[in-house]
Order: sequence, then C-alpha cells, then structure tokens
Amino acid sequence: MAGRAAEPHVIWARPERTGRGPRPAYTRSDIAAAAVRIADAEGLDAVSMRRVAAELGCGTMSLYNYVPRKEDLYELMVDAVGAEHEIREPSGDWRADMLRNARETRAIMRRHTWVPRLMPGVYGFSPHTLRYLEHCLACLEPLDVPYGTKMELVALVNGVVTTYAANEIATVERARSMPWSAEEENAVRMAYLGSQVAGGAYPRLAAAFREASGPVDLEAVFQRALERVLDAFDPDLRRAGGNAADAP
Repeated sequence: MAGRAAEPHVIWARPERTGRGPRPAYTRSDIAAAAVRIADAEGLDAVSMRRVAAELGCGTMSLYNYVPRKEDLYELMVDAVGAEHEIREPSGDWRADMLRNARETRAIMRRHTWVPRLMPGVYGFSPHTLRYLEHCLACLEPLDVPYGTKMELVALVNGVVTTYAANEIATVERARSMPWSAEEENAVRMAYLGSQVAGGAYPRLAAAFREASGPVDLEAVFQRALERVLDAFDPDLRRAGGNAADAP
C-alpha cells in the first residue's frame, strides 16, 4: 500500500509527507488535531485513518502519505496533547516542581481521557515529550543523584499519575453507563462490604475501616502517593530516616 512503512521507523525521523506532487495540503499538526477532536468527542476506538481522513476532507489513501501507520497517528495524538504542558522556569524546589508537573499531567489526562490507554505503547520520542522530559530534568537539577536515577524518578511519577488518572476515568465512565447514580451504587456496595466485615471473618479490615471511617479524600491520597515516590529519591530525607508523606 502506497506510503505504508515496510520496516520499523520513527515517525519523527520521516519527512512531513512522503508522496510526490504539489505542496502538502495538511501538516502533522492538522492530522493530530483532527484525531484528538475525534477521540475527545467519541473515544479512542472511534479514531481510525478513515475517520480522520473524513474529518479532514481527504481520501484515506492520501492520508497514508502523511501518516504511514495507525501507531504513528497515536504518537501524533500524544505529542499534540503534550503541548499543553506549561513549561515554567524551575523554582529551585525540585519536589514542589515535580508535584506541580504531576498535577498538570493528571489534568491533561482528565481533559483527554483516552491518553492513559496510549501511554504504555507510545515510545516517548516526540518533540513535546522530549521537551517535557528536559523540563523535568531541569526541575531535578538541585537533586544530587545521577541522571539515570532522575529518569527513574520521572518514570515512576508518570506511572503513578497515569494509573491514578486511568482509575478515575474508568470510574466516571462506568458510572455513566449505569442506569442509576454513582452515589446509589456506592451506597449498595458499602452496605454489602459493611455486612461482610462486621461478621468477624476479616478482623484486620474491620480495624482498618474503624480507623479510617468516613469518605476517602482522593486528592489527599494522590498527594501522599506522589510524596512517597519523591521520598524514595530524596537523599536528605533518607539520611534523616523521615517520610514527608506521613508527616503531620
């Protein structure tokens, strides 16, 4: 098929358009924006080369001159939303900067709920991804550890954010598919759980629920999860034997 790659490649190393002829009618940014609009409105499963071509008003075959594979389209999409990261001058407080980056990434995933599905399969070589990674390393400049360790820190923080956001998104989407409200379902589930724990078969769970009664503060849980990841990389905290996430 014309334009399709017959061997492994990186889309960013290829020219914008491989076909001959007049000046290209579209840019990769145009294609990515169309695919993002579709995914935002209808979900990732609605994104196809045919659907994007229809959105742009061109033939599907001509789109392959710009984007040889659907996997390349996914890379374009992730890069497009990566442009939403606000790159600020590092504050000098690496923990505060990384927490801010994490919260911003979570916000992007909430706006584009399909992003967590693509994260494991996108290789991270796109221009905006590299720009964001460079920014994270700049934020971590005050942290006196090797670059390899800093890269691990960034990966772990991103993993926590992606997992947390994916769970949030799945919960919201599941609630939308039900004929009753999320509050009604939670009430039924909590009543069942309470009846099981109260029977005495799960004494440790019972103790845990007595200790932490009331609704869970999901924002606080998110904050503590991130703090604990950062604690593991903080030389000063490790030497002091402390844990910032558990501090009063």
